[in-house]
Amino acid sequence: MTRAPLRVGLLGYGIAGRVFHAPLIAATDGLRLDAVVTRDPQRRAQVHAEHPDARVVDDAEALWRAADTLDLVVVATPNRQHVPLARAAVAAGLPVVVDKPIAPTAAQGRSLVTEAAAAGVPLTVFQNRRWDGDFRTVCRLVQAGELGRVTRFESRFERWRPAIKPGWRESAAPDEAGGALFDLGAHLVDQAVRLFGPVERVYAEVDRRRPGAEVDDDAFVALTHRTGVRSHLWMGAVTAQLGPRFRVLGDRAAWTSWGLDPQEAALRDGRRPGEPGWGEVDPDRYGRLGADGDLRAVPTEAGRYQDFYAGVVAALRDGGPMPVDPADSVAVVELIELAHRAAAQGVTLPVPPLA
Repeated sequence: MTRAPLRVGLLGYGIAGRVFHAPLIAATDGLRLDAVVTRDPQRRAQVHAEHPDARVVDDAEALWRAADTLDLVVVATPNRQHVPLARAAVAAGLPVVVDKPIAPTAAQGRSLVTEAAAAGVPLTVFQNRRWDGDFRTVCRLVQAGELGRVTRFESRFERWRPAIKPGWRESAAPDEAGGALFDLGAHLVDQAVRLFGPVERVYAEVDRRRPGAEVDDDAFVALTHRTGVRSHLWMGAVTAQLGPRFRVLGDRAAWTSWGLDPQEAALRDGRRPGEPGWGEVDPDRYGRLGADGDLRAVPTEAGRYQDFYAGVVAALRDGGPMPVDPADSVAVVELIELAHRAAAQGVTLPVPPLA
């Protein structure tokens, strides 16, 4: 028998809610976007136009009062609201997806994870860049031994946005978790740890380059993994000429790729997973594998953001693990906090052992 779709309540309809979560939920078999929380008149009109079957409510309390009509809540709000809203969902007994970063501080993130586990409520974090096509390609090449022993992993998420835009991401308030290191670093650090495992030491350079900037807009982080691999990560808003997205160096070969995964741009343009060519890049954008003088193009894996919510459906229906362990996301915030301290002190800092 066909099972009824899981009913989803979406908190927030800004960039995260409108561009990423709502379209991916709507495109996932087994999910139905049931309710969206937003007070903004323009965003309410957008929900009605883009998801006419979803009801729009003014505040999260409307979801908690009708918790028995929902099966999943997605928190796609500004960072300062991630923890209180996720805790409220847990208190209501509703499984919850939290956009990255899980929390403004690792302590808050750990508390949330502990609370959800004690209540037996599934919790996961939207670390969608694990399903970027180029990152999937890196994983395949490393696991297949195509590079030999990897010595250095270089990763960049750079933009050219010299003008400061109003909004919470540019706020220095600690609970906003604004700035490039939290916004973009949450992806890059997660990918590095996903590939090469736990980190021993952290070095960072974190700067505010734009006049009037309250938060970091130019950052470099160096992670030394226990395996000996060094991850060098660049992120920022003041890069007029972009570097390679990935450069992975091994003792047999290297692999270099350019340009961002196309899925975000496709979602902004109204395209959806399942359409022909979804997540694919043109052959002229394939990364190059080998050594100088002997390079070959390697087809880039198709990006698959849809796999995140497919994994959520499978976990809730079959009792398996959620697609992202929230403890992984807490570890990312711990490393970001350590990077901020290392940069402020101008030193390399060891990662404290697990308690």
